[in-house]
Amino acid sequence: MNKFPNLPLVNLMPFSEIDEKRPVLLITSTPAWNAVKDSLRGLNIVHTIEVIEANTTHWDKLKSSREDQKFEIVYAVGGGLVADASKYIASKLNLPLAVLPTALSVDAFITAASGIRKDGCVYYIETKVPENLILDLDIIAKAPSNIRAAGITDVMSIATGAWDWKFAHEQNKNPEGMEFIPWVYNNSQSILSGVLDCAEAAGRGDRDGLKTLYDCLAMEVQLCNQVGHARPEEGSEHYFAYAVENEMGHGLPHGDLVGPGIMTMAKLQEQDTGLLEAALKSCNIPLDRIPQSVIEHTLVELPAYCLKHGLAFGLAHTLNEKIS
Repeated sequence: MNKFPNLPLVNLMPFSEIDEKRPVLLITSTPAWNAVKDSLRGLNIVHTIEVIEANTTHWDKLKSSREDQKFEIVYAVGGGLVADASKYIASKLNLPLAVLPTALSVDAFITAASGIRKDGCVYYIETKVPENLILDLDIIAKAPSNIRAAGITDVMSIATGAWDWKFAHEQNKNPEGMEFIPWVYNNSQSILSGVLDCAEAAGRGDRDGLKTLYDCLAMEVQLCNQVGHARPEEGSEHYFAYAVENEMGHGLPHGDLVGPGIMTMAKLQEQDTGLLEAALKSCNIPLDRIPQSVIEHTLVELPAYCLKHGLAFGLAHTLNEKIS
């Protein structure tokens, strides 16, 4: 790995104080924009596009429809899908990007890649890190309770993802470039501890709790940036989420899929799940949206799914042995 992405410059400020004179291409979703538009009168919006799909065909169509207009900056207002699409479009247009999360629902606001859905799985393509992240903690505190702090799942997945990383090391199945590094593993556990401690405050919309949740998201992302892969925080729980989405459709938020994935895999890894469950519930992550029959079917199919999509080795690859 020859380059190490950094995090965006962060401004903690009310959206209402933004005064953007440059011509803006706004990328958003209708629910997110309707929730905050009265606070963003300071944007010089030339055109608005709405993202509804997580694939490059859709994003390229949105981009090409406005290539003849003169923009100087892209603003992304919304959740993870909006952030991923905006990173792609801004990189293709060679424009700076400012991301304005309306909830701390994912870590996509600060990563250098965008997640796309392809052939029933999620793949990550290199795009860009936003130049600027504007956090209005009062806006985030008012977000719907089930997405307000749902990004906790992208930090709590350390519990199962790092377990998988160590497990793969013990099985001699980490590929070159993903070798197990004890000090990185230990640092991930410290970040996990921090996010468990702030879960209750973040879940109720407390400003300090939300700020700490962002801090943990930032440290999780930068830790992965430094080692060049996501093994410390992504494993069988995410594989479960990707696979079960094919059964449930694309209507459930990210946290509604990853949260049950964490609980399901942690139990199969024979971890104590008490603190994990308490934290997820404190952040209002639903753990009952996926029918038990769908969970069971997904677990049976998961080993083959992991092999098909070339997912890094973890417990999910061995489930036919584990649950037989």
